[in-house]
Amino acid sequence: MAQVRSFLKGLVFLAASLALPAIAQAQEGDGWKLCNKTSYIIEAAVGRPVGGSINVDGWIKLQPGSCQLALKGPLEPKYHFLYGRTSSAHRGGVREWRGETELCVDPTGGFSLESPPNCTAMGLEPRGFRPVQITNRTRWSTSFTEIDNYDLEKARTAGVQRLLEEANVFSGAIDGHIGYKTRSAIGDFLKKNNLPADTSDSDLIDFLEQVAKDAGRNVGFTLCNRTDKRIWSAIARRGTEGWESRGWWMLEAGGCARAIDRGLRSTEYYVYGEMEDGTRTRTLAKASDAFCVGRAKFAIVGRDDCEASAYRTALFERTPEPVDRRLVFEFFERDFAKAGTQ
Repeated sequence: MAQVRSFLKGLVFLAASLALPAIAQAQEGDGWKLCNKTSYIIEAAVGRPVGGSINVDGWIKLQPGSCQLALKGPLEPKYHFLYGRTSSAHRGGVREWRGETELCVDPTGGFSLESPPNCTAMGLEPRGFRPVQITNRTRWSTSFTEIDNYDLEKARTAGVQRLLEEANVFSGAIDGHIGYKTRSAIGDFLKKNNLPADTSDSDLIDFLEQVAKDAGRNVGFTLCNRTDKRIWSAIARRGTEGWESRGWWMLEAGGCARAIDRGLRSTEYYVYGEMEDGTRTRTLAKASDAFCVGRAKFAIVGRDDCEASAYRTALFERTPEPVDRRLVFEFFERDFAKAGTQ
């Protein structure tokens, strides 16, 4: 029987950051200040009221345990808006601090937008922002938090520990407490990269972030769309709990997405693709292995009796074996059956 596997870690993380005091307010500082009390590097975007519209600016980079001024005073005593995402250096997919108010962002780089009415037409993407009611004209502070209740000092330490692991420098506890092993790992990293022993925490985090990004590019499972049409994609593999399937990744023409951002361990991987071709949908012509897929984003354990669990059965294509724990699968026009022949 196919079962939904909850992404427990990610869901608890988001529940803690949204339902609990994930974004806590206190009046201090000059203007609207953002503080990062998590072990992740966060990229934030803010929406501010201007007349009858909302202007959106991003990205504000917040290292773990740091604070930055997002807006200078005086502040409008009105609702402002806030969205946060983790740096691409972090594994396990993007974590978000979000709400229900959709505003446009440029996901690829810095931007300043005057509330465009249509995100897609401008080459932008919608993101769900959380409203923040600012009631003080002079000072306001908003803190990003996670499940562990870190103060700023522990958040910075935990951030360094997380980046040491993601940069493949050292694997240990991410608890916000500096011990002998963490100090030794930092010392070894500085020495190996010809960095001075008195390198600041801020510079150390910047160096580790770049190393982690470079390390992440060389592993994992990436899906790429080499057609001129949109493709909805999913993957399947044998996991620790048996066969599993996951989706959806929307691939625009020429776009890519990372389905797995860790080194691949097994050799059996499968892909599913649906190409939007006008009013018709085309699937992979050589697909022959059945797995379950959901109507919305899904993570399913098992590949039998899909319909009994309110899923549907779809045919996946086996990929070539990974090389050096990495796999890139490219969808080409020729891979898809002609409409009406499936």
